[in-house]
Amino acid sequence: MADVQNPPPYDLIILGASGFTGKYVVKEALKFLNSPSSPLKAIALAGRNQAKLAQTLEWATHPDTPPPIPILTADTNDVSSLHHLCAQTKIILNCVGPFRLYGEPVVAACAEIGTDYLDISGEPEFMELMEAKYHEKAVDAGSLVVSACGFDSVPAEMGFLFNSRQWVDPALPNRVEAYLSLESDKKIAGNIGTYESAVLGVANAHKLRELRRSRPKRSRPAIPGPPLKGSVLERQKKIGLWALKLPSADSIVVRRTFSTLTENPGGLPGKNESIEQMFNREAYWSTVKPAHFGVKIGSKSLLSIFCIMTVGVILGIFGQFSFGRWLLLKFPSFFSLGLFRKKGPSEDEVRSASFKMWFVGHGFSDSSLVSQEKPKPHMEIITRVMGPEIGYLTTPIILVQCALILLNQRDNLPKGGVFTPGIVFGPTDLQERLQDNGITFDVVSRSVFSV
Repeated sequence: MADVQNPPPYDLIILGASGFTGKYVVKEALKFLNSPSSPLKAIALAGRNQAKLAQTLEWATHPDTPPPIPILTADTNDVSSLHHLCAQTKIILNCVGPFRLYGEPVVAACAEIGTDYLDISGEPEFMELMEAKYHEKAVDAGSLVVSACGFDSVPAEMGFLFNSRQWVDPALPNRVEAYLSLESDKKIAGNIGTYESAVLGVANAHKLRELRRSRPKRSRPAIPGPPLKGSVLERQKKIGLWALKLPSADSIVVRRTFSTLTENPGGLPGKNESIEQMFNREAYWSTVKPAHFGVKIGSKSLLSIFCIMTVGVILGIFGQFSFGRWLLLKFPSFFSLGLFRKKGPSEDEVRSASFKMWFVGHGFSDSSLVSQEKPKPHMEIITRVMGPEIGYLTTPIILVQCALILLNQRDNLPKGGVFTPGIVFGPTDLQERLQDNGITFDVVSRSVFSV
């Protein structure tokens, strides 16, 4: 357990700060270090190579002189170094992936010491395994463990919750489908860590199925009307995109949020929340209505969709056997048709990129219509989340804002446990913070069709 009377010297430690995404997290965190009204007063960088960490700090502060930020040595294979790291900070920001390979020792150390933990994982098996193995220990230690605090899966979760809250009583949603569009005036390669995680995810899909079979079935919310249907490939005319089903973590994370909410109506109480905060939390969740949820990748170009589909087929085939995985990881640019490369994008490419995520919700204008035989949704609400490049700009913005909320509002958040971002940050001001930092939320249209 963390010592309340002798608080740790650092507000947060960025682990894996010299990695592709980690260095951008450092750059983003420095914007809020000792700035007016910011709770962030002391940070440290951690990793295996101090020289690379020093170079990261120079890169993040260029052309200015780097501030005197401590650089700590830590290795995910060295449990004692991780325990020492956790004892020195309130929060660990873990940027060391793939998380199925390197994440568990860090979660275990945080749950043992009582340190809060945030990461940018989009790996369902890792997230669900951490919940199964460390939730109770984290609750006892007062450690909040929250994965997917990057582009996976905060835009999807917060975007879904935003769309859900537009269905004002007596309106009721049935399904919300998200369409992700990545845009750039330059050809930009994706995060190689995301690619490696996808390859390993295909290889270990059976482990996720086994894990789910071994655990008690979780509660599911009652959702009015029929479940999601549709083809793998579709033309979404309302937003002008061809779309392909995306096997991302987003829909899984949203389902986990609603399972937790079904088991804990009104959300999870903060460890020292006031009566006012309790009413605010319960009022927030009373406006959120569950719905079936799915995610698709979209593009105006049908050729781009077929390229993505081809890469998916390649990963699905080659990821099944060890030599195939070796080929995929050895030659990522070739097997991903240039969508990913080891070197990663240049700074100009990063600056040129952006994303739009459309949430097309269908439901009923009046909940009484659900009782009809074979009810057909006849109301549509489209919302949108937009922001900068997903892996190196949006992800650091989200991760750092989640950390600032932990530092500033810890008494109003759950005492401890392994949760999704939506459960922990949904009732907070995270959406407003993201909007202040370049990630926007807006309502595009509302329509009611004849019944």
